[in-house]
Amino acid sequence: MNIEREILNYLEKDKGKHQIRHRGIRVNLLGLPDFKYYKYQSLASKFSVLKKRNYLKEINGHYFITNKGSDYLHRPSKKSFRKFTPTNKKTSRDLLVIYDVPQGETTLRNWFRKQLKEFGFIMIQRSVWLGPSPLPSDFTSYIKEIGLKDKVKLFKLKASLPSNN
Repeated sequence: MNIEREILNYLEKDKGKHQIRHRGIRVNLLGLPDFKYYKYQSLASKFSVLKKRNYLKEINGHYFITNKGSDYLHRPSKKSFRKFTPTNKKTSRDLLVIYDVPQGETTLRNWFRKQLKEFGFIMIQRSVWLGPSPLPSDFTSYIKEIGLKDKVKLFKLKASLPSNN
């Protein structure tokens, strides 16, 4: 029996069952995802997307997660990014931050921009920001930890620019 028929058979059983949710997904009493409340076409299209991105591999009618899929699962998501509070009350702007975060990492890029705003930086261009130095050491170490180290460049300016505040 192929996976499509197994999914359809599962979806057909016990339509009136009370729903239990875990992290926004319906689960059964064992905590396993309960796919019967989802439309067949939605599940089929998601399987197709996962296969096209090489996150899943089908072998003899069985699906397995690939290394690329495992990496995707363990990549930091929007909810897992730390928040930092500014410790520096300087009003001068003597640090130039230039970064290039790829289009596919939108949540990471948006998180980084938000943190720069929290630290009192102003945007000169989309990926060029000017603000007070130095950045907190725990923030810079976290940038290295999440893989932004090679995508962010910091330049200390000789003369600081006054704040507009």
